[in-house]
Amino acid sequence: MFVKAKALFMTAVQLLLAACLYIIGILVIGSAIFPGISLIYYTWIHTAVYFIILRVWLFCLSLALAYFVYGFSLIFILGVLRTALRLNLKEGEYRVASIGMMKWMFINALYIIVSITFMDFILLTPIAALFFRLMGAKVGKNVQINSKNCADLSLLEIGDNSVIGGHATVICHSFERGRLILRRVKIGKNVVIGLNSVVLAGAEIGDGAFITAGAVLGKNKQVEPHSVYVGVPAESTKERREHDKP
Repeated sequence: MFVKAKALFMTAVQLLLAACLYIIGILVIGSAIFPGISLIYYTWIHTAVYFIILRVWLFCLSLALAYFVYGFSLIFILGVLRTALRLNLKEGEYRVASIGMMKWMFINALYIIVSITFMDFILLTPIAALFFRLMGAKVGKNVQINSKNCADLSLLEIGDNSVIGGHATVICHSFERGRLILRRVKIGKNVVIGLNSVVLAGAEIGDGAFITAGAVLGKNKQVEPHSVYVGVPAESTKERREHDKP
């Protein structure tokens, strides 16, 4: 009976949390849409005397422009919201439905809004690095980000001239025995995280290292500077050569 009641309580808490996230999402997205919709309305109203083809063309241009205004407004709003509410994650272990876990869910939910609706248009541009900084990541100079599959940004550090390749996954969390575990990920300078590779929580990658395409770098893995890591699980080419010796 107690187990059933606890399960029902947890379900109710999750539903309440989901409802809160939806409400906040509506407020954030609606606020970001507002400038663009205002632009569309202004364009349509003030082109009433134009020839209809020209008016429709200008309307279409304002519609396209409104989408980008939405995207940049969204990034700005989320940056202000994170800073104002001090939404930075801290390393540690958190129980399910704890305040720490709810905070983690909320922060990543904000990131997902941008990831789903706009991030494809800012990858490999300085705006992607700016967005990561606004979400709390420590990002160096000339960093190239070509993946949306990153999470827990306030626990992520990326050094100068590093590259996160297409569809690479970099996360700073794991779930173990009913607990959320958060660990910082540190990526040094001049590092390449290859296409479709995975970097898990607690990893530290030294300067000049290369994580090859498709490699999976395990939790808390220490990568030596200027080394090359391959495979699943990822290991250095030096270690692999030693394993392959007869």
